Amino acid sequence: MSLFVMGDTHLSLGVPAKSMEIFPGWEDYHTKIRDHWLKHIQPEDMIILAGDISWGMSLKEAEPDFAFLENLPGQKIILKGNHDYWWNSMKKMTEFFQANGFDSLHILHNNCYAYEQIGICGTRGWVNMPGESADAKVLAREQQRLRTSLQAAVRQKLKPLVFLHYPPVYWGSQNALLLEVLHEFQIKDCYYGHLHGKTHAKATKGIYDGICYHLISGDYLQFIPEKIL
Repeated sequence: MSLFVMGDTHLSLGVPAKSMEIFPGWEDYHTKIRDHWLKHIQPEDMIILAGDISWGMSLKEAEPDFAFLENLPGQKIILKGNHDYWWNSMKKMTEFFQANGFDSLHILHNNCYAYEQIGICGTRGWVNMPGESADAKVLAREQQRLRTSLQAAVRQKLKPLVFLHYPPVYWGSQNALLLEVLHEFQIKDCYYGHLHGKTHAKATKGIYDGICYHLISGDYLQFIPEKIL
């Protein structure tokens, strides 16, 4: 049993016009995701998909992408990205997955999941990148969601690992509210996606202020799921 992570699959089987293949490094990416996944992940494994799962604008439109994931081995923990427009209430998403037999898909939202003695925690985060305006209300809400997720792990006596979509530290810019929570819970490893192409070079990777940051965007990993444990 192993734990993997990958972000930004940007699946577009339900909306082919939104395919990422127009961008360098994304050629035939659906096939790459499938082939690398089948090579590395076994049915007993777990993988965290750190946001930007599907380009579908609704649950129904994203259904072919969920079916694609369901047909791959392992349990999948899904958190929200900035392009997951299909995202809905926890109740509606859970009911949709159940109704369509997507039994291996699980939503990470104000909760945590156990992997052995590890607590899988996280939230989307929010913008902290130069040139993008931050929304104080959204930032405060994301801070509380991360804290709620981590508190759930602590209650279960699990060692928390944090998965975000947005980078909490990026090229000299910091998301102070999320960093406050990471340090409050003494987090040692934080995994994030969102960054593509040339922005990979500006990503924070390795130890920064006592936390080890891991970039796990799909194109950065060349669509090979990264093994954590």
